[in-house]
Amino acid sequence: MTVRVVVADDQALVRAGLCGIIDTAPDLAVVGEAATGTEAVDLALDTHPDVVLMDVRMPDMDGIEASRRITSTGTARVLMLTTFDLDEYVYGALRAGASGFLLKDAPPADLLAAIRVVAAGDALLAPGITRRLIKEFAGRPAPAPVMPTGITKREREVLVLVAEGLSNSEIARHLHITLGTAKTHVGHLLTKLGARDRVQLVVLAHRTGLADGSS
Repeated sequence: MTVRVVVADDQALVRAGLCGIIDTAPDLAVVGEAATGTEAVDLALDTHPDVVLMDVRMPDMDGIEASRRITSTGTARVLMLTTFDLDEYVYGALRAGASGFLLKDAPPADLLAAIRVVAAGDALLAPGITRRLIKEFAGRPAPAPVMPTGITKREREVLVLVAEGLSNSEIARHLHITLGTAKTHVGHLLTKLGARDRVQLVVLAHRTGLADGSS
């Protein structure tokens, strides 16, 4: 199945370059280009893409606000792309519902892989960002933890590892379970916690105290 992508960046040359990279992949297709945040939102509503590749700094509506509107009104997932490795953008993007965050200096192969990861319902953060995210939330007072009804002991264990930034493969090795079982547990957590993807699981786990042993 072809992954449909909208490319949103205010620089025409950058958009052309991104589209060119995406067009080299037989399983990906660009279905629209946007030069402003408003255009990106409108395109997402009109074309129903699987992934919106979104620049953080956009005219008339920044990429974070555009991402918030896109993720709240449709099924498209947002992969944020920026030249700035700054915490304020990372946290803003994640709070807006973005499923991934990648720097513009990433190699083309990493960009294509990131689009596929996000389209598949997983989450993608540039190296080091997951740990910084965890550190940020670990330093904040957490509200009273809320344990959803029906979550199992094993799912709690998986949630803790997801919140630590482990991949499905790493979780499987850590818990001595199969990769398929790890994926199943993560899928159950997404459903039970009402999370869109792993990024939201990390944020939710640390905000509620579910992952730090306080519940």
